[in-house]
Amino acid sequence: MSYPSISIIIPTYRREQILKDTLEDVLKQDYPHFEILVIDQTETHDPTIQNYLETLAKANKIKWFRVSWASLPAARNYGVRRSQGDIIIFIDDDVQLPANYLHTHTKVYQEKSEIGAVAGRVLDRMKLADSDKINNSEDPYTIEILPPEAMDPGIAWYYIDLVHTTKPQEVISTRGCNMSFRREIFTKYNIWFDERFRGNAVREESDFCLHLRQTDYKIWYEPDAYLVHLGEETGGCHDISTRSFSYQITFYHNHFLMALKNLTLLQQFRLYTKLFDCHVLGNPPCNKGGSPIKIIVRLLFYILGLIDAIKTMLVSQWNDGQIYSKNDIKNQQLQSNKSLKSVS
Repeated sequence: MSYPSISIIIPTYRREQILKDTLEDVLKQDYPHFEILVIDQTETHDPTIQNYLETLAKANKIKWFRVSWASLPAARNYGVRRSQGDIIIFIDDDVQLPANYLHTHTKVYQEKSEIGAVAGRVLDRMKLADSDKINNSEDPYTIEILPPEAMDPGIAWYYIDLVHTTKPQEVISTRGCNMSFRREIFTKYNIWFDERFRGNAVREESDFCLHLRQTDYKIWYEPDAYLVHLGEETGGCHDISTRSFSYQITFYHNHFLMALKNLTLLQQFRLYTKLFDCHVLGNPPCNKGGSPIKIIVRLLFYILGLIDAIKTMLVSQWNDGQIYSKNDIKNQQLQSNKSLKSVS
């Protein structure tokens, strides 16, 4: 059997031992053709982890790229431009993988030519203690087939993020910590991650997938392509503390930005309503504290996030926000020109 080559892209930020554990899991994969690209946004590593990464890079077990900025969408784009695989898989830097993880992703592409992206199942340790509850029939968040509402761009995130689905099926989006794409999504269709999504960049994958669905390709949810997301509260994809004022505003900014960019007014209304009900009021499955003070504070973040997203859209009239990618492409072109001159 012919196996497509795979590029595994791991953006990382201020992670130490958990990054090492993630890489150990990836290196154990039983797959014939794959490369690992670590896009490292960490300023300074612990000496032990620094030596570990240097050793892997020198042994050509990973491609280790150090960058001087922190942006999850930009790190994804940066990695794609340096990858060679037919299939590009994105995982977070705090995950645990089963031994056949790569096979489960590529199997879908081999069997279904109409599939352009695979959304893998995510078992969130921190959110639902999935490793214990995933086979519990009493778990209200585990269902076989997603309802029709899960194909509504306005509220699909609610089902993709918070509900466990046990049957393979077409979906509208992926989750960023476990997703893969055919290479031509980037090279042929010129679809890239929007670097205006900030902080933990929540909804950047939804935005990307909405653009992908404008092609002839579909997105397929494959529960066998699962991983455990450890959900560490610090580091990882975050360029700001998850408990900070800025982070909370950014969380809402990214939801509203995705809506303002892609959705009809009716779809936007459904997203805003569901976002308010779940994240502001704290109703299930978000299950947040319902005290009046907490609700008022979350409402303030909600409003400020909306204002911030509107500001981003206004600025976008003359600045598309792809600053990191533009600088990177410019630098690559300069290096290429220098190489050509040295050869001549």
